[in-house]
Amino acid sequence: MTDAPTITLLRRWNKGDRAALIELVERNLAWVHDHVRRRIGPNLRGHAESIDFVQEAMIDFMEYGPRFEVSDDEQFRALMVKIVENNLRDENKRLHRQRRDVARERGRASDTVLNLDPPQQSVQTPSLVVDRQEKHEWIRLALEFLDPLDREVLRLREWEGMTFEAIGERLDMTENGARMRYRRALPKLARQVKQLRTRGCVS
Repeated sequence: MTDAPTITLLRRWNKGDRAALIELVERNLAWVHDHVRRRIGPNLRGHAESIDFVQEAMIDFMEYGPRFEVSDDEQFRALMVKIVENNLRDENKRLHRQRRDVARERGRASDTVLNLDPPQQSVQTPSLVVDRQEKHEWIRLALEFLDPLDREVLRLREWEGMTFEAIGERLDMTENGARMRYRRALPKLARQVKQLRTRGCVS
């Protein structure tokens, strides 16, 4: 294991260097595992007891989630803790399938890398107006932080193009319930995108 800075390892991984991915996970795994166990409630502690589950969640996100850059281990760990916690809360473990589906659809050909460091200028400046691909990547990242049901309703509607009637049947709710859940989830997603972009890093 090297003493390479986090940002260096992330840039290597974003170019396909799997050794950099393994090093990132190995040197942060114990900290993330311990932190997740202390943060979550007793009802979720079963899976969190397994360091293998935490490692799988971290690698899964790194492989199939949007590519990103942060400057140091502290920011990297904060992001990983939230990702692992969301995996634990997703009882049907749909996160893995969703990430893989999107990754297969778009591949890793995109050069878009999200900078999660704190911005050095106002978010109102034209330089921070993002193109279509970058918008898509911010949305993918923001979805990771939504409640599982909100995320699933959005995925079924936006990615799979399902009707609200079909979504209701899939999720055991009425058609109107699915429609209302979708309408409530959209502004939550928008707020999460804005928070990630304006605050730069997760906290």
